[in-house]
Amino acid sequence: CYHCKLNMKEGDPAVYAERAGYDKLWHPGCFVCCTCGELLVDMIYFWKNGNLYCGRHYCDSERPRCAGCDELIFSNEYTLAEGQNWHLKHFCCFDCDCVLAGITYITVNDKPVCKSCYMKNHAVV
Repeated sequence: CYHCKLNMKEGDPAVYAERAGYDKLWHPGCFVCCTCGELLVDMIYFWKNGNLYCGRHYCDSERPRCAGCDELIFSNEYTLAEGQNWHLKHFCCFDCDCVLAGITYITVNDKPVCKSCYMKNHAVV
């Protein structure tokens, strides 16, 4: 078995993945996503760099995912803030929803806030 490295027993079921090549077989329970462990038997699978992936984790390896909406980002323009990727329109002020991409913001209780809202709602008077 390509995953667990144990011998395949004669007569036991085996999974063959065409995209992985003719020399690789898996026990049905070993045919899983390398990231999340989801069982991929009877599912669409992806093969990349010697690893099996479910659809979600293969896509994550190809494109960034927005922290705001949890969708893949296909646009070439997006922002990286607070250690995460965001569609430009989804990285916004927690108080007023104005877009924060490219402008200065302050983090209050782990939430991004524009300077105006910070001065109005959070700053010490």
